Amino acid sequence: MRIGVVTFPGSLDDRDAARAVRIAGGEAVALWHGDADLAGVDAVVLPGGFSYGDYLRCGAIARFAPIMGPIIEAAEKGLPVLGICNGFQILCESHLLPGALVRNDRRKFVCRDQRLRVESDSTAWTSAYSAGQEIVVPLKNGEGGYVADEDTLDRLEGEGRVVVRYLGGNPNGSYRDIAGITNAAGNVVGLMPHPEHAVETLCGPTSDGLGFFASVLGRLAAAR
Repeated sequence: MRIGVVTFPGSLDDRDAARAVRIAGGEAVALWHGDADLAGVDAVVLPGGFSYGDYLRCGAIARFAPIMGPIIEAAEKGLPVLGICNGFQILCESHLLPGALVRNDRRKFVCRDQRLRVESDSTAWTSAYSAGQEIVVPLKNGEGGYVADEDTLDRLEGEGRVVVRYLGGNPNGSYRDIAGITNAAGNVVGLMPHPEHAVETLCGPTSDGLGFFASVLGRLAAAR
């Protein structure tokens, strides 16, 4: 299975995401922000970092990168897309996911190993987990507070679209301790934590993050 990993100017974790794909058993395909097509990939990862230097606001310029046109079109037709940290911000700016990510309530950059609870195992990116499962993956952000109006939050909760939730204290002021959400179809997921940094115990706190990449590969294999 071919998983595209997009590099924007200022991307930081694109190589880590590509490595996570390979460890999970997939083929990582490099996609450039200026590309006009997706090179026939089966899924896409928008990695963490500081796309276009976070000018204007995080993800606001990346949303208009040439590659985002085909990504948005394909996502609306069911292509699995995972946005991690800055990628989550880009998905919100692209209106593939509701809400926004704002400056941490403590006004400080947060970097720590974060406990999470998987709330939904029905998305393309979480089917390898069990609902209620607790995992630990790194978290690193300065603008990671997820916000939305009450109606949107209630809808996300009611439709089972909260994917992961923070445990052991809210690190950034995210409403309702939300660490990740999905669209209604379950193919687009945005996460503030970094599962690509927890795919093997040698270089991460756990290998708990590998399940996000294994999930999509399993889903794609089952569909063939």
